[in-house]
Amino acid sequence: MEKSKTFHRKKIVTVFFLCVLLFAGLIVRVTYLMVFQSEHYSQMAEDLHQRERKIKARRGRILDSTGAVLADNKTVCTISVIHNQITDPEKVIETLARELDLQEETVRKRVEKVSSIEKIKSNVSKETGDAIRSYRLDGVKVDEDYKRYYPYGALASKVLGFTGADNQGILALESSYEEYLKGKEGIILETTDARGVEIEEMGEDRIEPENGNDLVISMDVNIQQYATQLAEQVMKAKEAQSVSILVMRPDNGEILAMADVPEYDLNDPFTLGQEVPEDQKQDALNRMWRNACINDTYEPGSAFKVITASAALEEGVVTEEDTFSCPGFIMVDDRRIRCAKVQGHGTETFVQGTMNSCNPVFITVGLRLGVDRYYSYFEKFGLKQKTGIDLPGEAGTIMHKKENMGNVELATVSFGQSFQITPIQLATTVSSLINGGNRITPHFGVKSVSEEGEVIQSFSYPVRKGVISEETSRRLRAILFQVVENGGGKNGRVEGYRVGGKTATSETLPRGTGKYIASFLGFAPAEDPKVLALCIIRQPTGMYYGGQIAAPVVRQLFENILPYLDEREYT
Repeated sequence: MEKSKTFHRKKIVTVFFLCVLLFAGLIVRVTYLMVFQSEHYSQMAEDLHQRERKIKARRGRILDSTGAVLADNKTVCTISVIHNQITDPEKVIETLARELDLQEETVRKRVEKVSSIEKIKSNVSKETGDAIRSYRLDGVKVDEDYKRYYPYGALASKVLGFTGADNQGILALESSYEEYLKGKEGIILETTDARGVEIEEMGEDRIEPENGNDLVISMDVNIQQYATQLAEQVMKAKEAQSVSILVMRPDNGEILAMADVPEYDLNDPFTLGQEVPEDQKQDALNRMWRNACINDTYEPGSAFKVITASAALEEGVVTEEDTFSCPGFIMVDDRRIRCAKVQGHGTETFVQGTMNSCNPVFITVGLRLGVDRYYSYFEKFGLKQKTGIDLPGEAGTIMHKKENMGNVELATVSFGQSFQITPIQLATTVSSLINGGNRITPHFGVKSVSEEGEVIQSFSYPVRKGVISEETSRRLRAILFQVVENGGGKNGRVEGYRVGGKTATSETLPRGTGKYIASFLGFAPAEDPKVLALCIIRQPTGMYYGGQIAAPVVRQLFENILPYLDEREYT
Protein backbone atom coordinates (compact mmCIF):
# COMPACT_ATOMS: atom_id res chain seq x y z
CA MET A 1 0.00 0.00 0.00
CA GLU A 2 2.81 2.37 0.96
CA LYS A 3 4.65 1.49 -2.25
CA SER A 4 1.55 2.39 -4.26
CA LYS A 5 1.30 5.83 -2.62
CA THR A 6 5.00 6.50 -3.22
CA PHE A 7 4.66 5.54 -6.88
CA HIS A 8 1.63 7.79 -7.23
CA ARG A 9 3.46 10.76 -5.67
CA LYS A 10 6.43 10.26 -8.00
CA LYS A 11 4.07 10.18 -10.97
CA ILE A 12 2.48 13.47 -9.93
CA VAL A 13 5.91 15.08 -9.45
CA THR A 14 7.04 13.85 -12.88
CA VAL A 15 3.94 15.23 -14.55
CA PHE A 16 4.39 18.50 -12.71
CA PHE A 17 8.00 18.86 -13.88
CA LEU A 18 7.00 17.99 -17.43
CA CYS A 19 4.34 20.68 -17.36
CA VAL A 20 6.85 23.17 -15.98
CA LEU A 21 9.31 22.26 -18.76
CA LEU A 22 6.65 22.56 -21.43
CA PHE A 23 5.48 25.90 -20.03
CA ALA A 24 9.06 27.17 -19.84
CA GLY A 25 9.66 26.02 -23.41
CA LEU A 26 6.50 27.81 -24.52
CA ILE A 27 7.66 31.01 -22.80
CA VAL A 28 11.07 30.73 -24.49
CA ARG A 29 9.43 30.15 -27.88
CA VAL A 30 6.99 33.04 -27.47
CA THR A 31 9.83 35.28 -26.31
CA TYR A 32 11.92 34.24 -29.33
CA LEU A 33 9.08 34.91 -31.77
CA MET A 34 8.11 38.22 -30.15
CA VAL A 35 11.62 39.57 -29.70
CA PHE A 36 13.84 38.00 -32.31
CA GLN A 37 11.31 37.25 -35.08
CA SER A 38 8.96 40.18 -34.58
CA GLU A 39 10.13 41.99 -37.68
CA HIS A 40 9.68 38.88 -39.86
CA TYR A 41 6.11 38.18 -38.69
CA SER A 42 5.18 41.84 -38.76
CA GLN A 43 6.23 41.85 -42.41
CA MET A 44 4.17 38.70 -43.06
CA ALA A 45 1.14 40.31 -41.46
CA GLU A 46 1.67 43.44 -43.49
CA ASP A 47 2.02 41.41 -46.68
CA LEU A 48 -1.32 39.74 -45.98
CA HIS A 49 -2.94 43.17 -45.94
CA GLN A 50 -1.10 44.74 -48.85
CA ARG A 51 -2.24 44.72 -52.46
CA GLU A 52 0.35 45.14 -55.22
CA ARG A 53 -0.01 46.92 -58.56
CA LYS A 54 2.86 47.23 -61.03
CA ILE A 55 4.04 50.50 -62.55
CA LYS A 56 5.53 50.09 -66.01
CA ALA A 57 8.87 51.71 -66.71
CA ARG A 58 9.25 54.14 -69.58
CA ARG A 59 10.86 52.26 -72.43
CA GLY A 60 14.01 53.82 -73.84
CA ARG A 61 13.66 55.71 -77.12
CA ILE A 62 15.34 54.76 -80.39
CA LEU A 63 17.20 57.68 -81.99
CA ASP A 64 18.83 57.93 -85.40
CA SER A 65 22.33 59.32 -86.00
CA THR A 66 20.97 62.87 -86.36
CA GLY A 67 19.03 62.73 -83.08
CA ALA A 68 15.62 62.17 -84.68
CA VAL A 69 13.30 60.07 -82.49
CA LEU A 70 12.25 56.90 -84.33
CA ALA A 71 10.53 55.16 -81.40
CA ASP A 72 8.97 57.03 -78.49
CA ASN A 73 6.36 56.60 -75.74
CA LYS A 74 2.87 57.97 -75.16
CA THR A 75 1.40 58.21 -71.66
CA VAL A 76 -1.68 56.00 -71.43
CA CYS A 77 -3.68 54.50 -68.56
CA THR A 78 -4.70 51.06 -67.36
CA ILE A 79 -8.15 50.90 -65.73
CA SER A 80 -8.69 48.17 -63.12
CA VAL A 81 -11.22 47.34 -60.40
CA ILE A 82 -10.84 45.76 -56.95
CA HIS A 83 -14.02 43.81 -56.17
CA ASN A 84 -13.95 44.13 -52.37
CA GLN A 85 -13.50 47.91 -52.51
CA ILE A 86 -16.46 48.68 -54.80
CA THR A 87 -19.34 50.32 -52.89
CA ASP A 88 -21.60 51.24 -55.82
CA PRO A 89 -21.19 48.54 -58.50
CA GLU A 90 -23.96 49.83 -60.78
CA LYS A 91 -22.43 53.28 -60.98
CA VAL A 92 -18.99 51.78 -61.63
CA ILE A 93 -20.38 49.59 -64.44
CA GLU A 94 -22.31 52.41 -66.08
CA THR A 95 -19.42 54.90 -65.86
CA LEU A 96 -16.70 52.56 -67.15
CA ALA A 97 -18.86 51.23 -70.00
CA ARG A 98 -19.59 54.80 -71.14
CA GLU A 99 -16.12 56.26 -70.74
CA LEU A 100 -14.27 53.24 -72.18
CA ASP A 101 -16.78 52.59 -74.96
CA LEU A 102 -17.29 48.98 -73.84
CA GLN A 103 -20.39 46.81 -73.71
CA GLU A 104 -22.07 47.08 -70.30
CA GLU A 105 -22.24 43.30 -70.04
CA THR A 106 -18.50 43.02 -70.61
CA VAL A 107 -17.77 45.51 -67.81
CA ARG A 108 -20.29 43.85 -65.50
CA LYS A 109 -18.59 40.45 -65.76
CA ARG A 110 -15.25 41.97 -64.77
CA VAL A 111 -16.64 44.16 -62.01
CA GLU A 112 -18.58 41.28 -60.42
CA LYS A 113 -15.68 38.84 -60.67
CA VAL A 114 -14.28 38.12 -57.20
CA SER A 115 -10.52 38.60 -57.59
CA SER A 116 -7.77 40.63 -55.99
CA ILE A 117 -7.65 42.99 -58.99
CA GLU A 118 -9.29 42.82 -62.41
CA LYS A 119 -8.10 44.75 -65.48
CA ILE A 120 -10.91 46.44 -67.41
CA LYS A 121 -8.91 48.03 -70.22
CA SER A 122 -5.31 49.02 -70.97
CA ASN A 123 -3.80 51.59 -73.37
CA VAL A 124 -6.53 54.06 -72.49
CA SER A 125 -5.79 57.69 -73.43
CA LYS A 126 -4.59 59.89 -70.58
CA GLU A 127 -7.56 62.21 -71.11
CA THR A 128 -10.01 59.35 -70.59
CA GLY A 129 -8.02 58.08 -67.61
CA ASP A 130 -8.11 61.52 -65.99
CA ALA A 131 -11.87 61.72 -66.60
CA ILE A 132 -12.46 58.36 -64.89
CA ARG A 133 -10.23 59.35 -61.99
CA SER A 134 -12.28 62.51 -61.47
CA TYR A 135 -15.39 60.42 -60.58
CA ARG A 136 -13.54 59.14 -57.48
CA LEU A 137 -15.28 55.77 -57.67
CA ASP A 138 -14.47 53.37 -54.84
CA GLY A 139 -12.62 50.30 -56.09
CA VAL A 140 -11.64 51.82 -59.46
CA LYS A 141 -7.91 52.20 -60.06
CA VAL A 142 -6.39 54.38 -62.79
CA ASP A 143 -2.69 53.69 -63.24
CA GLU A 144 -0.56 55.63 -65.70
CA ASP A 145 1.28 53.50 -68.21
CA TYR A 146 3.28 53.82 -71.43
CA LYS A 147 2.44 52.81 -74.97
CA ARG A 148 5.07 52.61 -77.72
CA TYR A 149 4.67 55.24 -80.40
CA TYR A 150 6.46 55.49 -83.75
CA PRO A 151 6.46 59.08 -85.08
CA TYR A 152 7.30 58.02 -88.66
CA GLY A 153 4.62 55.33 -88.95
CA ALA A 154 5.77 52.64 -91.41
CA LEU A 155 9.27 54.03 -91.96
CA ALA A 156 11.94 51.40 -91.28
CA SER A 157 9.31 49.10 -89.80
CA LYS A 158 11.30 45.95 -90.55
CA VAL A 159 14.37 47.41 -88.85
CA LEU A 160 12.77 48.93 -85.76
CA GLY A 161 10.19 46.25 -84.94
CA PHE A 162 7.46 46.84 -82.36
CA THR A 163 6.44 45.95 -78.79
CA GLY A 164 3.78 43.72 -77.25
CA ALA A 165 1.00 44.35 -74.76
CA ASP A 166 3.50 44.50 -71.87
CA ASN A 167 5.76 46.87 -73.82
CA GLN A 168 8.35 44.15 -74.42
CA GLY A 169 10.28 44.15 -77.71
CA ILE A 170 8.96 41.61 -80.19
CA LEU A 171 10.83 42.08 -83.46
CA ALA A 172 13.98 43.62 -84.95
CA LEU A 173 15.89 46.25 -82.92
CA GLU A 174 13.14 46.43 -80.27
CA SER A 175 13.90 42.78 -79.56
CA SER A 176 17.69 42.79 -80.07
CA TYR A 177 18.28 45.62 -77.60
CA GLU A 178 15.55 44.68 -75.11
CA GLU A 179 17.92 44.63 -72.13
CA TYR A 180 18.90 48.27 -72.71
CA LEU A 181 15.45 49.58 -73.64
CA LYS A 182 13.08 47.85 -71.22
CA GLY A 183 13.82 49.46 -67.83
CA LYS A 184 12.57 48.02 -64.52
CA GLU A 185 8.96 48.03 -63.33
CA GLY A 186 7.89 49.86 -60.17
CA ILE A 187 5.23 48.82 -57.62
CA ILE A 188 2.28 50.48 -55.86
CA LEU A 189 1.46 48.89 -52.47
CA GLU A 190 -1.81 49.71 -50.70
CA THR A 191 -2.83 48.46 -47.24
CA THR A 192 -6.24 46.74 -46.80
CA ASP A 193 -8.24 45.36 -43.92
CA ALA A 194 -9.23 41.72 -43.50
CA ARG A 195 -12.02 42.16 -46.06
CA GLY A 196 -9.63 43.53 -48.66
CA VAL A 197 -10.95 47.10 -48.35
CA GLU A 198 -8.31 49.82 -48.65
CA ILE A 199 -7.41 51.61 -45.42
CA GLU A 200 -7.26 55.14 -46.77
CA GLU A 201 -5.43 56.69 -43.84
CA MET A 202 -2.55 54.26 -44.47
CA GLY A 203 -2.02 55.71 -47.95
CA GLU A 204 0.08 53.99 -50.66
CA ASP A 205 3.70 52.91 -50.75
CA ARG A 206 5.47 53.32 -54.10
CA ILE A 207 8.63 51.79 -55.49
CA GLU A 208 9.34 54.00 -58.48
CA PRO A 209 10.18 52.36 -61.83
CA GLU A 210 13.60 52.64 -63.43
CA ASN A 211 13.21 53.93 -66.97
CA GLY A 212 14.95 52.22 -69.87
CA ASN A 213 17.94 53.71 -71.67
CA ASP A 214 17.79 55.23 -75.14
CA LEU A 215 19.33 53.45 -78.13
CA VAL A 216 21.25 55.49 -80.71
CA ILE A 217 21.53 53.77 -84.09
CA SER A 218 23.52 54.46 -87.26
CA MET A 219 20.44 54.93 -89.46
CA ASP A 220 20.02 58.39 -90.95
CA VAL A 221 16.30 59.16 -91.16
CA ASN A 222 16.79 61.41 -94.19
CA ILE A 223 18.54 58.67 -96.17
CA GLN A 224 16.02 56.10 -94.95
CA GLN A 225 13.11 58.26 -96.11
CA TYR A 226 14.60 58.81 -99.55
CA ALA A 227 15.56 55.15 -100.01
CA THR A 228 12.03 54.12 -99.05
CA GLN A 229 10.53 56.65 -101.45
CA LEU A 230 12.66 55.33 -104.33
CA ALA A 231 11.81 51.72 -103.47
CA GLU A 232 8.08 52.48 -103.45
CA GLN A 233 8.32 54.33 -106.76
CA VAL A 234 10.14 51.55 -108.60
CA MET A 235 7.90 48.85 -107.08
CA LYS A 236 4.85 50.68 -108.41
CA ALA A 237 6.38 51.52 -111.80
CA LYS A 238 7.60 47.95 -112.40
CA GLU A 239 4.66 46.26 -110.63
CA ALA A 240 7.31 44.35 -108.69
CA GLN A 241 6.65 41.91 -105.86
CA SER A 242 8.98 43.84 -103.52
CA VAL A 243 12.01 46.11 -103.52
CA SER A 244 14.91 46.38 -101.08
CA ILE A 245 17.46 49.19 -100.82
CA LEU A 246 20.36 48.84 -98.42
CA VAL A 247 22.82 51.68 -97.71
CA MET A 248 25.87 51.12 -95.52
CA ARG A 249 29.37 52.33 -94.77
CA PRO A 250 31.83 49.76 -96.14
CA ASP A 251 34.63 51.02 -93.94
CA ASN A 252 32.99 50.23 -90.58
CA GLY A 253 29.72 48.37 -91.23
CA GLU A 254 27.31 51.07 -90.05
CA ILE A 255 23.97 50.79 -91.85
CA LEU A 256 22.56 54.16 -92.90
CA ALA A 257 19.31 52.86 -94.41
CA MET A 258 17.49 49.59 -94.95
CA ALA A 259 14.22 49.86 -96.86
CA ASP A 260 12.26 46.72 -97.69
CA VAL A 261 8.93 47.64 -99.25
CA PRO A 262 6.11 47.03 -98.81
CA GLU A 263 6.50 48.02 -95.16
CA TYR A 264 3.81 48.01 -92.43
CA ASP A 265 2.48 50.55 -89.91
CA LEU A 266 4.42 50.22 -86.67
CA ASN A 267 1.58 51.85 -84.76
CA ASP A 268 -0.83 49.20 -86.06
CA PRO A 269 1.37 46.13 -86.71
CA PHE A 270 -1.35 43.49 -86.52
CA THR A 271 -3.51 44.87 -89.31
CA LEU A 272 -3.02 43.26 -92.71
CA GLY A 273 -3.45 45.15 -95.93
CA GLN A 274 -5.85 42.54 -97.24
CA GLU A 275 -8.46 40.10 -95.96
CA VAL A 276 -7.23 36.56 -95.26
CA PRO A 277 -8.93 33.56 -93.60
CA GLU A 278 -8.47 33.52 -89.83
CA ASP A 279 -6.41 30.32 -89.91
CA GLN A 280 -3.96 31.97 -92.33
CA LYS A 281 -3.68 35.29 -90.54
CA GLN A 282 -0.57 34.52 -88.49
CA ASP A 283 1.34 33.27 -91.54
CA ALA A 284 0.32 36.41 -93.40
CA LEU A 285 1.53 38.58 -90.51
CA ASN A 286 4.84 36.74 -90.39
CA ARG A 287 5.34 37.36 -94.11
CA MET A 288 4.45 41.04 -93.69
CA TRP A 289 6.98 41.43 -90.88
CA ARG A 290 9.85 39.62 -92.69
CA ASN A 291 12.86 41.67 -93.68
CA ALA A 292 14.05 40.29 -97.02
CA CYS A 293 17.44 41.99 -96.56
CA ILE A 294 18.35 39.59 -93.77
CA ASN A 295 15.66 36.89 -93.47
CA ASP A 296 15.56 35.69 -97.08
CA THR A 297 18.16 34.27 -99.44
CA TYR A 298 18.37 34.59 -103.23
CA GLU A 299 20.71 33.83 -106.12
CA PRO A 300 22.89 36.95 -106.37
CA GLY A 301 23.65 36.55 -110.06
CA SER A 302 26.40 38.62 -111.66
CA ALA A 303 26.99 40.78 -108.59
CA PHE A 304 28.76 37.73 -107.20
CA LYS A 305 31.36 38.05 -109.94
CA VAL A 306 32.96 40.63 -107.64
CA ILE A 307 33.78 37.77 -105.24
CA THR A 308 35.14 35.55 -108.04
CA ALA A 309 37.29 38.42 -109.34
CA SER A 310 38.68 39.10 -105.85
CA ALA A 311 39.72 35.50 -105.30
CA ALA A 312 41.26 35.22 -108.78
CA LEU A 313 43.22 38.48 -108.48
CA GLU A 314 44.42 37.58 -104.97
CA GLU A 315 45.47 34.09 -106.03
CA GLY A 316 47.19 35.40 -109.17
CA VAL A 317 45.33 33.22 -111.67
CA VAL A 318 44.26 36.27 -113.71
CA THR A 319 45.46 39.80 -114.45
CA GLU A 320 43.60 42.76 -115.81
CA GLU A 321 45.24 42.31 -119.23
CA ASP A 322 44.55 38.58 -119.66
CA THR A 323 42.50 37.95 -122.78
CA PHE A 324 39.53 35.63 -123.27
CA SER A 325 37.34 34.59 -126.16
CA CYS A 326 33.56 34.55 -125.80
CA PRO A 327 31.58 32.93 -128.66
CA GLY A 328 28.36 33.27 -126.65
CA PHE A 329 28.78 30.09 -124.65
CA ILE A 330 31.29 27.80 -122.96
CA MET A 331 31.37 24.02 -122.59
CA VAL A 332 32.04 22.69 -119.10
CA ASP A 333 32.33 18.92 -119.12
CA ASP A 334 29.18 17.98 -121.05
CA ARG A 335 27.24 21.15 -120.17
CA ARG A 336 26.82 24.07 -122.55
CA ILE A 337 26.56 27.28 -120.49
CA ARG A 338 25.60 30.37 -122.44
CA CYS A 339 26.54 34.01 -122.06
CA ALA A 340 23.87 36.68 -121.60
CA LYS A 341 24.96 37.99 -125.01
CA VAL A 342 23.99 35.11 -127.28
CA GLN A 343 26.22 36.23 -130.16
CA GLY A 344 29.16 36.48 -127.79
CA HIS A 345 31.59 39.24 -126.87
CA GLY A 346 34.50 38.01 -128.99
CA THR A 347 38.00 38.68 -127.69
CA GLU A 348 38.14 40.70 -124.48
CA THR A 349 40.43 41.39 -121.54
CA PHE A 350 39.49 40.48 -118.00
CA VAL A 351 38.55 44.12 -117.31
CA GLN A 352 36.37 44.17 -120.42
CA GLY A 353 34.87 40.82 -119.45
CA THR A 354 33.91 42.31 -116.10
CA MET A 355 32.49 45.42 -117.75
CA ASN A 356 30.47 43.14 -120.08
CA SER A 357 29.50 40.79 -117.21
CA CYS A 358 30.61 37.92 -119.45
CA ASN A 359 29.77 34.49 -118.03
CA PRO A 360 32.40 32.51 -120.03
CA VAL A 361 35.17 34.79 -118.71
CA PHE A 362 34.21 34.19 -115.08
CA ILE A 363 33.63 30.48 -115.62
CA THR A 364 37.14 30.23 -117.07
CA VAL A 365 38.59 32.14 -114.11
CA GLY A 366 36.66 29.99 -111.63
CA LEU A 367 37.93 26.81 -113.25
CA ARG A 368 41.50 28.16 -113.07
CA LEU A 369 41.05 28.49 -109.32
CA GLY A 370 39.62 24.99 -109.00
CA VAL A 371 37.17 23.70 -106.41
CA ASP A 372 39.60 23.58 -103.48
CA ARG A 373 40.93 27.10 -103.86
CA TYR A 374 37.58 28.63 -104.78
CA TYR A 375 35.90 27.00 -101.79
CA SER A 376 38.68 28.16 -99.48
CA TYR A 377 38.12 31.77 -100.56
CA PHE A 378 34.37 31.35 -100.18
CA GLU A 379 35.05 30.45 -96.56
CA LYS A 380 37.83 33.00 -96.07
CA PHE A 381 35.59 35.84 -97.23
CA GLY A 382 33.07 34.85 -94.55
CA LEU A 383 30.34 33.60 -96.88
CA LYS A 384 29.77 30.36 -94.99
CA GLN A 385 29.03 32.20 -91.72
CA LYS A 386 26.28 34.66 -90.93
CA THR A 387 27.30 38.32 -90.91
CA GLY A 388 26.40 38.80 -87.23
CA ILE A 389 24.13 41.79 -87.91
CA ASP A 390 22.34 43.00 -84.77
CA LEU A 391 18.89 42.00 -86.05
CA PRO A 392 17.30 38.63 -85.21
CA GLY A 393 16.47 35.93 -87.75
CA GLU A 394 19.42 36.27 -90.13
CA ALA A 395 19.40 33.47 -92.72
CA GLY A 396 22.55 31.54 -93.57
CA THR A 397 24.12 30.87 -96.96
CA ILE A 398 22.80 27.88 -98.93
CA MET A 399 25.86 26.43 -100.68
CA HIS A 400 27.01 23.16 -102.21
CA LYS A 401 29.05 20.91 -99.98
CA LYS A 402 32.63 20.93 -101.14
CA GLU A 403 32.62 17.19 -101.82
CA ASN A 404 29.59 17.63 -104.08
CA MET A 405 31.15 20.38 -106.22
CA GLY A 406 32.36 19.40 -109.66
CA ASN A 407 33.36 21.59 -112.59
CA VAL A 408 29.75 22.38 -113.53
CA GLU A 409 28.85 23.46 -109.97
CA LEU A 410 32.03 25.53 -109.77
CA ALA A 411 31.22 27.15 -113.11
CA THR A 412 27.71 28.20 -112.07
CA VAL A 413 28.85 29.47 -108.66
CA SER A 414 31.54 31.56 -110.39
CA PHE A 415 28.92 33.76 -112.04
CA GLY A 416 26.46 33.77 -109.12
CA GLN A 417 24.06 30.87 -109.69
CA SER A 418 23.17 27.51 -108.05
CA PHE A 419 23.56 28.82 -104.47
CA GLN A 420 21.85 31.48 -102.33
CA ILE A 421 22.89 34.22 -99.93
CA THR A 422 21.15 37.13 -98.20
CA PRO A 423 21.38 40.71 -99.48
CA ILE A 424 23.13 41.74 -96.25
CA GLN A 425 25.71 39.00 -96.82
CA LEU A 426 26.43 40.24 -100.35
CA ALA A 427 26.71 43.87 -99.24
CA THR A 428 28.94 42.96 -96.29
CA THR A 429 31.26 40.74 -98.33
CA VAL A 430 31.69 43.27 -101.14
CA SER A 431 32.26 46.01 -98.53
CA SER A 432 35.04 43.90 -97.03
CA LEU A 433 36.67 43.40 -100.44
CA ILE A 434 36.64 47.07 -101.49
CA ASN A 435 37.62 48.59 -98.11
CA GLY A 436 41.17 47.25 -98.17
CA GLY A 437 40.37 43.67 -97.17
CA ASN A 438 38.83 43.95 -93.70
CA ARG A 439 35.76 41.80 -93.00
CA ILE A 440 33.40 44.14 -91.13
CA THR A 441 30.23 43.39 -89.16
CA PRO A 442 27.10 45.17 -90.40
CA HIS A 443 25.17 46.85 -87.60
CA PHE A 444 22.74 49.52 -86.46
CA GLY A 445 23.50 49.86 -82.74
CA VAL A 446 25.96 52.64 -81.89
CA LYS A 447 25.44 53.31 -78.19
CA SER A 448 23.00 53.20 -75.28
CA VAL A 449 22.51 56.45 -73.37
CA SER A 450 20.59 57.45 -70.24
CA GLU A 451 17.76 60.00 -70.12
CA GLU A 452 20.38 62.58 -69.16
CA GLY A 453 22.53 61.71 -72.19
CA GLU A 454 25.21 59.78 -70.29
CA VAL A 455 26.71 56.98 -72.38
CA ILE A 456 25.85 53.67 -70.73
CA GLN A 457 27.37 51.40 -73.37
CA SER A 458 29.20 52.02 -76.65
CA PHE A 459 28.82 49.01 -78.93
CA SER A 460 31.76 47.50 -80.80
CA TYR A 461 31.79 44.84 -83.50
CA PRO A 462 34.31 42.30 -84.76
CA VAL A 463 36.59 43.18 -87.68
CA ARG A 464 38.69 40.47 -89.36
CA LYS A 465 41.62 41.97 -91.18
CA GLY A 466 43.42 40.73 -94.26
CA VAL A 467 40.74 38.71 -96.09
CA ILE A 468 42.50 40.04 -99.21
CA SER A 469 45.49 42.33 -99.63
CA GLU A 470 45.13 46.09 -99.90
CA GLU A 471 46.67 45.87 -103.38
CA THR A 472 44.05 43.38 -104.59
CA SER A 473 41.34 45.58 -103.09
CA ARG A 474 42.70 48.59 -104.96
CA ARG A 475 42.79 46.68 -108.27
CA LEU A 476 39.24 45.44 -107.72
CA ARG A 477 37.94 48.97 -107.09
CA ALA A 478 39.57 50.18 -110.31
CA ILE A 479 37.88 47.40 -112.31
CA LEU A 480 34.48 48.08 -110.77
CA PHE A 481 34.88 51.80 -111.51
CA GLN A 482 35.28 50.87 -115.20
CA VAL A 483 32.06 48.81 -115.01
CA VAL A 484 30.12 51.96 -114.11
CA GLU A 485 32.15 54.44 -116.13
CA ASN A 486 32.23 52.53 -119.43
CA GLY A 487 30.48 49.18 -118.98
CA GLY A 488 27.14 47.58 -118.16
CA GLY A 489 26.71 49.68 -115.01
CA LYS A 490 26.80 53.04 -116.79
CA ASN A 491 23.24 53.83 -115.69
CA GLY A 492 24.66 54.06 -112.16
CA ARG A 493 27.08 56.83 -113.07
CA VAL A 494 26.76 60.06 -111.04
CA GLU A 495 28.06 63.35 -112.38
CA GLY A 496 30.80 64.79 -110.20
CA TYR A 497 31.50 61.50 -108.39
CA ARG A 498 33.56 58.41 -109.18
CA VAL A 499 31.25 55.44 -108.65
CA GLY A 500 32.12 51.74 -108.81
CA GLY A 501 29.64 48.92 -109.00
CA LYS A 502 28.21 45.77 -110.55
CA THR A 503 24.89 44.88 -112.15
CA ALA A 504 23.07 41.57 -111.75
CA THR A 505 20.06 39.74 -113.15
CA SER A 506 19.07 36.33 -111.81
CA GLU A 507 16.15 34.02 -112.46
CA THR A 508 13.93 33.01 -109.58
CA LEU A 509 13.50 29.37 -108.62
CA PRO A 510 12.12 27.16 -110.02
CA ARG A 511 13.61 27.95 -113.43
CA GLY A 512 11.38 28.57 -116.39
CA THR A 513 8.75 30.72 -114.65
CA GLY A 514 9.87 33.86 -116.46
CA LYS A 515 10.36 35.67 -113.16
CA TYR A 516 13.59 37.51 -112.41
CA ILE A 517 15.43 39.51 -109.75
CA ALA A 518 17.22 42.66 -110.92
CA SER A 519 19.89 44.29 -108.79
CA PHE A 520 22.73 46.78 -108.74
CA LEU A 521 25.46 47.27 -106.17
CA GLY A 522 27.30 50.59 -106.22
CA PHE A 523 29.83 52.42 -104.04
CA ALA A 524 31.50 55.84 -103.88
CA PRO A 525 34.03 57.34 -104.04
CA ALA A 526 35.51 54.50 -106.11
CA GLU A 527 39.07 55.06 -104.87
CA ASP A 528 38.14 55.29 -101.17
CA PRO A 529 34.59 53.97 -100.61
CA LYS A 530 32.59 55.59 -97.82
CA VAL A 531 29.10 54.51 -98.86
CA LEU A 532 27.76 51.39 -100.56
CA ALA A 533 24.21 50.83 -101.82
CA LEU A 534 22.45 47.68 -102.98
CA CYS A 535 19.08 47.80 -104.79
CA ILE A 536 17.14 44.57 -105.39
CA ILE A 537 13.92 44.50 -107.45
CA ARG A 538 12.03 41.22 -107.17
CA GLN A 539 9.88 39.97 -110.03
CA PRO A 540 9.51 43.19 -112.05
CA THR A 541 7.20 43.21 -115.06
CA GLY A 542 8.57 44.10 -118.49
CA MET A 543 12.27 44.97 -118.56
CA TYR A 544 14.09 43.02 -115.85
CA TYR A 545 17.82 43.63 -116.40
CA GLY A 546 19.65 45.03 -113.38
CA GLY A 547 21.65 47.51 -115.44
CA GLN A 548 18.47 48.93 -116.91
CA ILE A 549 16.13 49.19 -113.92
CA ALA A 550 18.17 48.82 -110.69
CA ALA A 551 21.25 50.89 -111.59
CA PRO A 552 19.15 54.06 -112.21
CA VAL A 553 17.65 53.69 -108.72
CA VAL A 554 21.09 53.70 -107.08
CA ARG A 555 22.10 56.61 -109.34
CA GLN A 556 19.12 58.67 -108.11
CA LEU A 557 19.91 57.66 -104.53
CA PHE A 558 23.56 58.72 -104.86
CA GLU A 559 22.69 61.97 -106.66
CA ASN A 560 20.71 63.00 -103.58
CA ILE A 561 22.66 61.52 -100.69
CA LEU A 562 26.29 61.96 -101.78
CA PRO A 563 26.19 65.79 -101.44
CA TYR A 564 24.37 65.34 -98.14
CA LEU A 565 27.00 62.88 -96.91
CA ASP A 566 29.72 65.29 -98.00
CA GLU A 567 28.19 67.82 -95.60
CA ARG A 568 28.08 65.23 -92.84
CA GLU A 569 31.75 64.38 -93.57
CA TYR A 570 31.10 60.77 -94.49
CA THR A 571 32.84 61.17 -97.85
